[in-house]
Amino acid sequence: MKFRIFLKSFQKELIQSASQEFYTTLKTTDCQLKGIVALPVRLKKFCVLRSPHVDKDSREQFELRLYKRFIDLITDTPSTLDSLLNVNVPAGVFCSLKVLED
Repeated sequence: MKFRIFLKSFQKELIQSASQEFYTTLKTTDCQLKGIVALPVRLKKFCVLRSPHVDKDSREQFELRLYKRFIDLITDTPSTLDSLLNVNVPAGVFCSLKVLED
């Protein structure tokens, strides 16, 4: 079966450590890995007025960066999926597992 592990985070260091932890855990099992694929960073920029009444030209700018990674793996053994459940994902990283093919 073919699986995809999808990771999202707002912090680059957290997503790097989580993806490396998944990769090293899966490297010890008997599955085929496609590697860690980094998707483009999504930027959201916000512009906010500093003062609600005067100085319309005075503004503050904020941005949110969303980092995404995925790992493709092919396996037929259920022990690989059990080892995936035992991986400690840091707080702040969203993780999902998707079945691509049977």
